[in-house]
Amino acid sequence: MAALAPTKPAISGHSQLLPLRTPSISLVFSPVRSRLRSITVSARLAEISPVEKRSGLPDLEITSKKAKPTVLVSEKLGEGGLELLRQFSNVDCAYNLSPEELCAKISLCDALIVRSGTKVTREVFEAAKGRLKVVGRAGVGIDNVDLQAATEHGCLVVNAPTANTIAAAEHGIALLTAMARNVAQADASMKSGKWQRNKYVGVSLVGKTLAVMGFGKVGSEVARRAKGLGMHVIAHDPYAPADRARAIGVELVSFEEAISTSDFISLHMPLTPTTSKIFDDETFGKMKKGVRIVNVARGGVIDEDALVRALDVGAVAQAALDVFTVEPPPSDSRLVQHENVIVTPHLGASTIEAQEGVAIEIAEAVVGALKGELAATAVNAPMVPAEVLFELSPYVVLAEKLGRLAVQLVAGVSGIKGIKIVYASARDPDDLDTRILRAMIVKGIVQPISSLFVNIVNADYTAKQRGLRISEERVFHDGSPEVPIDSIQVHLTNVESKFASAISDSGDIRVEGKVKDGVPHLTLVGGFSVNVSLEGNLILCRQVDQPGMIGRVGNILAEQNVNINFMSVCRTVVRQQAIMAIGVDEEPEKETLKKIGEVPAIDEFVFLTL
Repeated sequence: MAALAPTKPAISGHSQLLPLRTPSISLVFSPVRSRLRSITVSARLAEISPVEKRSGLPDLEITSKKAKPTVLVSEKLGEGGLELLRQFSNVDCAYNLSPEELCAKISLCDALIVRSGTKVTREVFEAAKGRLKVVGRAGVGIDNVDLQAATEHGCLVVNAPTANTIAAAEHGIALLTAMARNVAQADASMKSGKWQRNKYVGVSLVGKTLAVMGFGKVGSEVARRAKGLGMHVIAHDPYAPADRARAIGVELVSFEEAISTSDFISLHMPLTPTTSKIFDDETFGKMKKGVRIVNVARGGVIDEDALVRALDVGAVAQAALDVFTVEPPPSDSRLVQHENVIVTPHLGASTIEAQEGVAIEIAEAVVGALKGELAATAVNAPMVPAEVLFELSPYVVLAEKLGRLAVQLVAGVSGIKGIKIVYASARDPDDLDTRILRAMIVKGIVQPISSLFVNIVNADYTAKQRGLRISEERVFHDGSPEVPIDSIQVHLTNVESKFASAISDSGDIRVEGKVKDGVPHLTLVGGFSVNVSLEGNLILCRQVDQPGMIGRVGNILAEQNVNINFMSVCRTVVRQQAIMAIGVDEEPEKETLKKIGEVPAIDEFVFLTL
């Protein structure tokens, strides 16, 4: 089984641009407990809006034709971003809200935009009472947003990681050079009337080793600029691709090697439980004596008391800090007041150009999410690269509909224990990114039987809470690599269902679908081939294969003026079992469905509104 590849943005796709060959999706359910002889399920699939058809991402759209969504902006945002928001939504700019005030307002808002000062806690999501659908972080770090709580509540979290990249990198280099040449201390000395040339002799950067800790967007830009200053640059990042580092001329090394061999260390890692206070007494003790440290990432990655101790004994010669554990730090902070430390008040992204760019980037992400599109910068949703989603978007709606269809075929999922998804493709497994399909399948399975709001953000979490185990496997299919996916099978371990056991020796239900001319189709139920458009109303009957069945059911529907738009019957063995699929224009009344169920040769049937 191949590891899933990182995911990124989602874009719109159009059916006329489908590959020549049509991938298929199939779901296999494994049942165990018997149910009533006749099953009538009328669980509706949500109608897909025009926006959802374009994006292929249902259930993220929260806009209404009657009212604009409301976006709460809790910290200052550039005018360009605000203007974009106002074109689409009602914008409420309310700055410096207390936690209590934020919780009081949030239930009236569909989206929230914050910078680093607002804490979006679990209490905020609970106070939103399900209305809050998007949180936008105008910047990179999202440590001030409770991602777990956001996911549990089905709230998408997006950030703006690119607009301030250059600004942050430039500030990191500015601090690096200012620290090496004692610029801040010399400036303060002169302004106090002194002339201390000998006291502020600096160190050269040329030929020195800089360790970049965190080789993401900002870290790699700092590395580029440091190389231009003549420095030898190494980097540590367990997730960074080696080829990208080599392209810049940077060597990726272990954490231990990075901290023990470098003359300068520049921090660019996110604040997570793993990185919190990772630079502590023990870490400082392993560094080269007299090392100099720059931090324009997150203050919490440094144990500030430990840094003061390292500065006092000379283990660390100097530090240049733009971020702090508590912002603003106390005015009497020993770290801030230390003579070998230069500090700035979190100015990494504070350029005119970056502020405007961040505002526009986050506004576009939030508006896109409110329209039902997944932003390229979503941090808690299954994202796929744009070019991949271009291929997969026609199958996103199919995946959800097959999930919902299969769950209703077994008429209840109280005993489902697991979901196994098997992808068949001619492509290299490492090139196959199907997380958006997995999310839609799980959403389709879980949403009809959950009292909670379920979307692709929290589908996996909700499934896990119900005790469902989800696994994935990739198998090679000898077909064209031009087709991203040839088939998908989903196995559900379920309680007994006669519908399942009667059409499969193994007790499995296998439901297969394809996209034909841009329309999702059901092509297989167990071992029975069908050709059913997954639109409108559908009746699936499991029956004895005998003459007159089509006419019998057709007459029942005709008596109630229910028009049949297609009928498909398939069998595996003559005069044994068969599956009849009937598409109808109108929804039959309960009495009509009851009459169908009373036909002696019909063992079981399911009515679905697709």
